[in-house]
Amino acid sequence: MVIFTTESAIAHAIKSIQDLSKKLEIGPEFKFGKLCNDYRDEFFREVCKCDFISRSVVVDKSKIYSPTLRENKDKFYNYFIGQMLRHDNGVLKDAKVIIDGSGDRDFKKEFCGYLRRSVDAGCVRKVSLKDSKGEPLIQLADMVAGAIARSYKSDKPDAGRWRSMLGRSGKIDNIWNFR
Repeated sequence: MVIFTTESAIAHAIKSIQDLSKKLEIGPEFKFGKLCNDYRDEFFREVCKCDFISRSVVVDKSKIYSPTLRENKDKFYNYFIGQMLRHDNGVLKDAKVIIDGSGDRDFKKEFCGYLRRSVDAGCVRKVSLKDSKGEPLIQLADMVAGAIARSYKSDKPDAGRWRSMLGRSGKIDNIWNFR
């Protein structure tokens, strides 16, 4: 989850990501798993100048005991997004939450209802699901999540490279290792 505290910080991040996309001729979006290391470096150098923080949950799926969460991707997704919003350390106040989602209409309706029931009153004003291709802030969240996930892959020589960039610039507020 990436968190901004001002509209101007949001606008700056969006412009930075869009400008970098044009400069690097990336299309249609930044996705951690699809970029070469040089482009990842460029991306994180640029966004680390922006004013945001991130909060993440890392889940080892092999340690999930609930059959419902293990077998139902939508319920897994709902549960952990709800946990992120519920355990926000007081950061969310009247927030507009944008989540990567291109599921069907019924899923969106159920998901938004689940979130409204799961979080404290006053934390979230609006929840919307948007396609990452047209939403630079979702691309930012994907890239941050990718950097953090990569840091847990000890078989990769660059495992901590981008997480370190985020950490050094104060962009990581919390990483929760779910057990």
